[in-house]
Amino acid sequence: MSQAYTPDSPLFAAPVWSDAQRALQFTHWLTSLIPTHGLQVNSVRSASADASFRRYFRVDSPRGSLIIMDAPPDKEDCHPFVKVAQLMRDAQLQVPQVLAWDEAHGFMLLTDLGAQTMMQVINPDNADANRGLYLQAVDALIAWQIASTPDVLPPYDEALLRRELELFPDWYLAQHRGVAVEGEVRRTLDDAFAHIIKSNLAWPSVYVHRDFMPRNLMVSGEGPQKPLGVLDFQDAVYGPITYDIASLMRDAFLSWEEDFCLDITIRYWEKARKAGLPVGNDFGEFYRGVEWMGLQRHLKVAGIFARLTLRDGKPQYLADTPRFINYIRATCARYRELKPLLRLIERVEGLEVASGYAFGRV
Repeated sequence: MSQAYTPDSPLFAAPVWSDAQRALQFTHWLTSLIPTHGLQVNSVRSASADASFRRYFRVDSPRGSLIIMDAPPDKEDCHPFVKVAQLMRDAQLQVPQVLAWDEAHGFMLLTDLGAQTMMQVINPDNADANRGLYLQAVDALIAWQIASTPDVLPPYDEALLRRELELFPDWYLAQHRGVAVEGEVRRTLDDAFAHIIKSNLAWPSVYVHRDFMPRNLMVSGEGPQKPLGVLDFQDAVYGPITYDIASLMRDAFLSWEEDFCLDITIRYWEKARKAGLPVGNDFGEFYRGVEWMGLQRHLKVAGIFARLTLRDGKPQYLADTPRFINYIRATCARYRELKPLLRLIERVEGLEVASGYAFGRV
């Protein structure tokens, strides 16, 4: 049963608001939902936060717990979330259902996919023990890609790929490492970025989640056959088919040995081919595409993590930067076109004695 609202009820003890007006808007919106959804407003507590300005809370109701999204409209646009959620539901994926939306103020009531992410149940010490989870993720990914239609989502085109890549020199090199991005440094980056963009755009386009990884996949308590839930999909685009499998297997917060990454990627490729997805007939060529796509993502994310620390006061993300540098170095070491970028990064990281051109540290 829901608790009755009275003016002296200890409402909203969990959320902390820096803006009193927004706190009042939240109170009015949430209490207005009590008649329809039976919300136990005293039960509001933090669920999670992410790298954006969005916050999530849980609230109890007669149908179980529900999720509240707090997305300030001057900082976050909820329209893509609503659109992509419907696309994923149409593709038979398990995603939150929008129960109520205060569009003007950026509050949303959603169904709850549970409290356990795939990341939380993974055994980090035994890759093989997680094969079933990863194959569930592969099934969800293929269902999402099969549903792809052109001109529905924003294109992951050259302009966007380049804009993302520039986060690396702008934030990681210049702001975090103090490198002057000019002269030979700039030429090395421009040459590498041109190769990366050309390689990535050579692959056919499908729907791209853009952050398809274990932290954004939810595990149901109803048994291993229950499909994984999918979260954090609001930035979805229409772009290279290599992107989401690279995101899944070259995780921002978890690394596997290459034999396990190869195993799951091969299984994905085989299932994708059978489903008629445009992954080509040569796995070696496809895996090269995945590596080059992963490189673009890792350069971008290294820049984003530096920005989160330096601009947004979220230093916890930068602790995972060494993982990205390792991914970047491993891929650059495989391909002749990327050797200059490898040398640049290793000198910036102090991994070899500097020689040749200077990096212009400021």
